[in-house]
Amino acid sequence: MLKRLLGRDDEDKLEEGLAKTRRGFMDRLASVFGPVDITEETWGDLEAQLIQSDVGVGTSVDVVTALREEARYAGVRRADELPELLHEVMVDEVRGAARAAGSDDDGDRRDSAAGDGQPHIILVVGVNGSGKTTTIAKLARLYRDAGRSVLLVAADTFRAAAIDQLQIWGDRVGVPVVAGQQGGDPGAVVYDALTSTVGRDADVVIVDTAGRLHTQKNLMAELVKIRGVVDRVVPGSPHETLLVLDATTGQNGLSQAKAFTDAVNVSGVVLAKLDSSAKGGVAFSVTRELGLPIVYVGTGEAIDDLAPFDAGAYVDGVLGAAAS
Repeated sequence: MLKRLLGRDDEDKLEEGLAKTRRGFMDRLASVFGPVDITEETWGDLEAQLIQSDVGVGTSVDVVTALREEARYAGVRRADELPELLHEVMVDEVRGAARAAGSDDDGDRRDSAAGDGQPHIILVVGVNGSGKTTTIAKLARLYRDAGRSVLLVAADTFRAAAIDQLQIWGDRVGVPVVAGQQGGDPGAVVYDALTSTVGRDADVVIVDTAGRLHTQKNLMAELVKIRGVVDRVVPGSPHETLLVLDATTGQNGLSQAKAFTDAVNVSGVVLAKLDSSAKGGVAFSVTRELGLPIVYVGTGEAIDDLAPFDAGAYVDGVLGAAAS
């Protein structure tokens, strides 16, 4: 529903947010891309450094294999000539995985439009501490600034103060929040929100859910129930189910994320706290491992620090001077 185009401000935020990741990459790759001839050791070292940067084993192997082929085709024999080729290969890797996951080149889902006269419903899921509630506020701000009327639904009735936290963010962003009582039935909260006057009149409804681990079977079952309630009230919804991943957890977060994709048909990923990670390479393996596109990335703590994901801009931000 919201066309995710990267503007100049977004590019600047992405570049600034990736500063820590860029330094981490550069420190690791400096020892590989020296003014020396390319050897078998060069490829092995590059693969190891990519893995240490949370690019993932499978993705790292594919990147190095593709880079070797590109270097052979281009007649490149020196290691310090590889960065530009690496940039091209990594962009192709992210875009290729995104297309395979059912999105366009840069993560914009093609099948997420709501029906006529119905609100566009977004279900947001993730583990505790992933930055889920803050991400919801940032999404609300993006939609509000695009001229949409937004409603937030506080369906996290499990965590203490979760309702208050979302209401505070709603006040800051200037959008209403529908909430129930702590410990109440989250499905009932969602039903009441969607059948209320404000829910029916909203252009966009964003539903916050309780953070949970994949091992908490009762909470995962509750999440499935919430999705069922949304679908009954507005058939065919939620139109988007976004999984918020903490970029600082790296590869460790992917196994947990797979459980969410199985339970509630996640349609896209928001990579939060990217600015806090020195190993932001996890974005290269998220789409490949989860079969999902990255839709947005969190680039800071401010309310407007959420940028649409763009493969080229992301790789620019990660590799920086190494690709020039």
